[in-house]
Amino acid sequence: MVFSKGDFLLVEYTVRVKDTNAVIDTTDAELAKRENIFESNRVYGPVLIVLGKNWLNLHVEEEIAKLGENEEWEIELPPEKAYGERDPGKVKVFSLREFQRRGYSVGVGDVVEIGGQRGIVKQISGGRVVVDFNHPLAGKTLIYKVKVVRKIEEFQDKAKHLASRHLKIPSDELGIEYSEVDKKLVVKIPGKYIARENLGYAKLSLAADVFDLFKEQVTSLMFQEEIKKQSS
Repeated sequence: MVFSKGDFLLVEYTVRVKDTNAVIDTTDAELAKRENIFESNRVYGPVLIVLGKNWLNLHVEEEIAKLGENEEWEIELPPEKAYGERDPGKVKVFSLREFQRRGYSVGVGDVVEIGGQRGIVKQISGGRVVVDFNHPLAGKTLIYKVKVVRKIEEFQDKAKHLASRHLKIPSDELGIEYSEVDKKLVVKIPGKYIARENLGYAKLSLAADVFDLFKEQVTSLMFQEEIKKQSS
């Protein structure tokens, strides 16, 4: 095994559905645009994974651990190693009147949440609504094309890429300061991002991983947000 559990790796990847060759996820911005899956608030390019955290698929990470830097590999995952087989028992029928009573207007293709489960409306007919609670990729064989760009060794580099992953801000726009004496980590966020939706939740999520992954190095995490005066 080239890499070990807990290693910080920057990887590039593309995921396709084997049967259709459709791209469902990628770190390549240009490919995402060509496939009409581009997300404007996503940071494209090599993404951080920490082996053992299963931020990618568990079985994919097991294969990544065997690769070296700059090595590229294609991994095929059958349904049982991806999103599971389709379960006909997860397709439920509801009364349209029940949705209307709750003030919901539903259409085919809508995502609905019922009893804490998310499903997709597949059919509406005769006052009945058919909802599929299977994962959209259940029953699909997936092809992962993965490249390990590099292993991150330096602590502040690790912290910067971890912050980028959670905050969805390019790593080169973030500032990182660290005091080894105080065990305090400071993440500096450009002002143009402070109104971003769910930034508060992203900070909490980042804090959880910082205190988990840097148990010995960090006991205090601070965020600094800088707004610069616009030149006239």
